[in-house]
Amino acid sequence: MAIAEASWNLSVQPPVAPMLATLAGDSVPSDPGLAFEPKWDGFRAIAFRSGERVCLQGRGGDDLAYAFPEVVSALRRALPYRIVLDGEVVILRHGVLDFPALGARLRPRSESSSILRLAEETPAIFIAFDILALGDRSLIDEMYADRRATLEGLAWESPDVRLTPMTSDHAEAVRWFHEFEGGGLDGLIAKATDAPYQPGKRTLLKVKHRRTLDAVVAGWRPHAKNPDEVASLLLGLYDGHGRLHHVGAASGFPAARRHEVTESLRPLRLDDDADHPWRGEGGDVRRPGGVNRWNRGRAQAWHALTPVQVAEVAYDQFEGDRLRHVATWLRWRPDRSPESCTYDQRPIDSPIDITAVLGIPGA
Repeated sequence: MAIAEASWNLSVQPPVAPMLATLAGDSVPSDPGLAFEPKWDGFRAIAFRSGERVCLQGRGGDDLAYAFPEVVSALRRALPYRIVLDGEVVILRHGVLDFPALGARLRPRSESSSILRLAEETPAIFIAFDILALGDRSLIDEMYADRRATLEGLAWESPDVRLTPMTSDHAEAVRWFHEFEGGGLDGLIAKATDAPYQPGKRTLLKVKHRRTLDAVVAGWRPHAKNPDEVASLLLGLYDGHGRLHHVGAASGFPAARRHEVTESLRPLRLDDDADHPWRGEGGDVRRPGGVNRWNRGRAQAWHALTPVQVAEVAYDQFEGDRLRHVATWLRWRPDRSPESCTYDQRPIDSPIDITAVLGIPGA
């Protein structure tokens, strides 16, 4: 739902394009004058409060307040009457970020009963990491160091509205980068301490984990402009019982490479009625092609391949037993057998309690 156009009694009016980040690789930069914060895995939201009016402006410009009534109530209880914060809406379960639960919270406005039920069953919290306005004061043109000092001067007593940790110490940032992954975070954000808030500009840096994985290529999805060419590869890993599970997709082919990949896989294409580990209803395996929150209720077409080809791909993190994001194809691995591509390749992260990281009372 679009944000109401009526004027807000604020020095910064909605909508405001959020400041964005550019990928800076997988190592923490050591440039002087940088501050580091955890990169939260949630829904970006700019929170506007003017008296009893509260808006949660999502990254796309829509007001997400209807979907998170418990967050709106928490902001009313915890924040000053006139304030604009940049932050993230997240769900914590057992001390770990739960993005699938968060994705399930976005329902049509007509499903009010479901929205209220989910708000009680899987409540979200708001994590602030920047401030744009306080009372009559606009902070957009002030340096980040000054904005952060203003943030730290506010009361952060509510367990449902928290201030993100920040450090200017490079060694501590490196420790955070490795330790916080065990709580579901996917990296760090680096900010120049002397920079103003620049709406819509990619002036921040994001540092994300990057790993490689050898996976079985057991299917493909067609390119939108040429259905005979490969747009993405469907990846599989074997579990301890010898069952091949769909774990995600890999893409990132330039046009020339896409043609090469298409031709190399052509001999492995299977007819629609041929046996395949991901066809049929039995077997207790994860399959591609289902409806999920990413494809907006539309099942995605895919085509089966004889599962004998192995690819090395780059990825950032797992979410349960599947890849969190689309991976990047790197190369073929003719030296690897499909059966050697197992879940044992997943990294083992030391668990960390994010509620303690946030200093939530009672954690």
